[in-house]
Amino acid sequence: MRHAAISGWGMAVPERILSNSDLERMVETSDEWIVSRTGIKERRVVGPGDSTTSLAVAAARQALDRAGLAADQIDLIVVATCTPDQFLVSQACLVQAELGGNAGAFDLGAACSGFVYALSTASQFVQTGCHERVLVIGVDTLTRFVDYTDRTTCILFGDGAGAVVLEATDEPRGLLSTVLGADGAGAKHLYIPGWGAYVPESAALLAEPRPHLQMNGQEVFRFAVRVMGEAAGAAVERAGLTFADIDMLIPHQANARIIDAAARTLDLPRDKVWMNLDRYGNTSAASIPIALHEAEAAGRLREGDNLVLVAFGGGLSWAAGVVRWGTAGVCRDPECRGRGGAATG
Repeated sequence: MRHAAISGWGMAVPERILSNSDLERMVETSDEWIVSRTGIKERRVVGPGDSTTSLAVAAARQALDRAGLAADQIDLIVVATCTPDQFLVSQACLVQAELGGNAGAFDLGAACSGFVYALSTASQFVQTGCHERVLVIGVDTLTRFVDYTDRTTCILFGDGAGAVVLEATDEPRGLLSTVLGADGAGAKHLYIPGWGAYVPESAALLAEPRPHLQMNGQEVFRFAVRVMGEAAGAAVERAGLTFADIDMLIPHQANARIIDAAARTLDLPRDKVWMNLDRYGNTSAASIPIALHEAEAAGRLREGDNLVLVAFGGGLSWAAGVVRWGTAGVCRDPECRGRGGAATG
């Protein structure tokens, strides 16, 4: 069987840091209140020179460098985002324009679940033999839609991008199983009103030129606690593994209490659960690839490790997958892949 190994990874976040102390001066809240309810201490926020495109391109270049590839060696670019810089032109095309090359390019929208959805989609292009190398990016700049007078939402979100390169291998590496799901009836619990191609007949229905993100926090919390454990468990079973075989849980970084609840459900010790939301907040589709990058940089990921990726998001959507880390079997010799380049793994 062909598999899609992760051969490169990268991340990018804005320079501007918005700490809990900063928020204390903007809205009625406190560092203690925020940390006790979310685990977040600071987050990164886009500045005048930042965009969804600039963050995505920076993360992509890191991933390509790590894989030892040039942009013109990539066959396809898939970008998971709910905050593209433009309508009509896909975010992936904007990224490709900056990177160079002529790879196919399209976007995938599943909010905070988007990266796992995109990883699942992109892996199948490789597994079926349609493509040899695919660039997958998760990126969002949700702070552009945050109401900084609403303490229930403005404390949560940050901006960022993460990227991975997938390459063909005959070894069992990359995504081993996927569980995808959604409950569209829950879309009303997490959304941005009036932001899209459909506009109400009366402009007066839109209170502001740029509407703010709306969230029913209690409903989203209950949904997330339930679905994170269920989806992760189903993905592990579908991969033919047990949680004794899992080396690391890398969840969507939304709330420490949600992550802790999922870990308890799965009976995973804290040292097998990666968390970095204290420094970045909820970066939506970027959170899992950013976490992957940092876990690898910390020396926590080794060849052959089994990882569980799990996320939930607007839609309401959820996604989980089991990834076997490493590049065993990835080959760029013309004789084994017909594409040129040096062998790896």
